[in-house]
Amino acid sequence: MQVIDALRRMDVSAATPILARTPPAARRRMDLAIRREGPVIRIGLHRRRSREIVDMHSCPVLHPKLFALVQALRPVLQRLTGLRREGSAVVNLLDSGPDLLLRTDAPLTAGDRVLLTALANAHGLPRISWEPGQARGGTGLTEPACSLRPATTSFNAVVTTIPPGAFLQASREGEAAIVAAVLAALPASMAAKARIIELFAGTGSITHALATRGRVQAYEGDTAAYGALRRAANPRVLATQRDLARQPLQAAELKGAGAIVLDPPHGGALAQMPALAVSGVPIVYVSCNPAALARDGRVLLQAGYQVASVAAIDQFLWSARVESVVAFRPRAPLR
Repeated sequence: MQVIDALRRMDVSAATPILARTPPAARRRMDLAIRREGPVIRIGLHRRRSREIVDMHSCPVLHPKLFALVQALRPVLQRLTGLRREGSAVVNLLDSGPDLLLRTDAPLTAGDRVLLTALANAHGLPRISWEPGQARGGTGLTEPACSLRPATTSFNAVVTTIPPGAFLQASREGEAAIVAAVLAALPASMAAKARIIELFAGTGSITHALATRGRVQAYEGDTAAYGALRRAANPRVLATQRDLARQPLQAAELKGAGAIVLDPPHGGALAQMPALAVSGVPIVYVSCNPAALARDGRVLLQAGYQVASVAAIDQFLWSARVESVVAFRPRAPLR
């Protein structure tokens, strides 16, 4: 219904979303709060609009490997000197195993690193990284607590080293559905050697699939994600670091592309929309926020674009969030 409502806000009523749904116990990413309360370690999510942590003892959404890791973390955190009171854990389930980014409110000691290395060995973690409690990824403050092997995953058979705490689609099934929807939304008549411009490319979850359909110019602003994309070294991908909120591509840079694909963050791509609207290039917009999609889509529709197809992907089970892939086509000029 959220995607349908977004279409209505764009005054589009004809397109009907095609829904793909991911199964339970498939989520491969978790971002959990940690708190020490005397002898008790709480690991879970904050209650809505509260600092209270709801301790996690079951979860029908998480992949079993991640849920098992939550339980294994508890006794380790109880003994961790670097955790005085508050912390957090971000884990991505990669092809090489669960990759843990741990944040704590005190530095890790040598003994802490021994404990974490034992955890990694016992539960198949390729790497455990650490940041100060108030840090966020990309600050340069991330350091390895232990590293047993490369932390990698594959996007369309291209092996990519993933930065600690990097954004990934919530599930492999959701990622596959998004990629399939994007490829299906590309113009059928697009030439095999066409130039495809990808905005907000991340670490390459869509990029390398796009490269099977054309030459990809991929733009990403985050330093760590851009580095991962560049190091993956796909000869059909040219990666460029660029903050698209502060320095959006201009219309002249978009001219002549066979298609433009964008997967912006939750807030959308407002700064980029004016140039997209006058580009005259077929556009595929991937969105996790129907409200931002409606706002940005109106810019395209007011410039003469029309909605050609819509796909909705439910990879956030039992929540109000939904992904969508919308194909916008420029209207044929009147003769």
